[in-house]
Amino acid sequence: MKIICIGRNYLKHARELENDIPTEPVFFMKPDSALLLDNRHFYIPSFSNDVHYEVELVIKINRLGKTIEARYAHRYYDEVGLGVDFTARDLQRQLIEKGLPWEKAKAFDASAVLGGFVPKEELGDLTNLEFSLRKNGEVVQLGNSKDMIFSVDTIIEYISKFVTLKIGDLIYTGTPAGVGPVEINDHLEGFIGEKMMFDFLAK
Repeated sequence: MKIICIGRNYLKHARELENDIPTEPVFFMKPDSALLLDNRHFYIPSFSNDVHYEVELVIKINRLGKTIEARYAHRYYDEVGLGVDFTARDLQRQLIEKGLPWEKAKAFDASAVLGGFVPKEELGDLTNLEFSLRKNGEVVQLGNSKDMIFSVDTIIEYISKFVTLKIGDLIYTGTPAGVGPVEINDHLEGFIGEKMMFDFLAK
């Protein structure tokens, strides 16, 4: 099982981090040890002083595929979930400045929170899907799939040119604007529409 994450897929988020707007999907990977399931506590790692939350729609691949055309990509997933891509922002900045890979900042243990999944037929129009993150009861991120720079089907087409997709692979599809730091005892809740998808504490 692979965790594939898409970076800079929302215009306002790319701008809030002062990143260039990508002309093709930017992706990186996390190991399976990054998964945090079942609303378990997220323990802020000691090696960072600036860990940020990034809420994201998550697609679970349901069949083996390579070089998938976008027009067929919808056949390769039948559920949509919600997760958090935790990022050690201070480490990430240092790595970017040195031209080094991001793994230390992105792929550490428990950095990929994953809530439940909803069958896509229950969600209606997947190109107009609202999702949000609340921190201590306040909405800090509010996104909609219509604002993606690259759609889910385009992402699947692009990734599968380089990497074979297998059953159970997860694609974190990018985060909207509003990312920010998480602190001890913060309470994080994620929603697709009005449906709660995860609910956990930072420790």
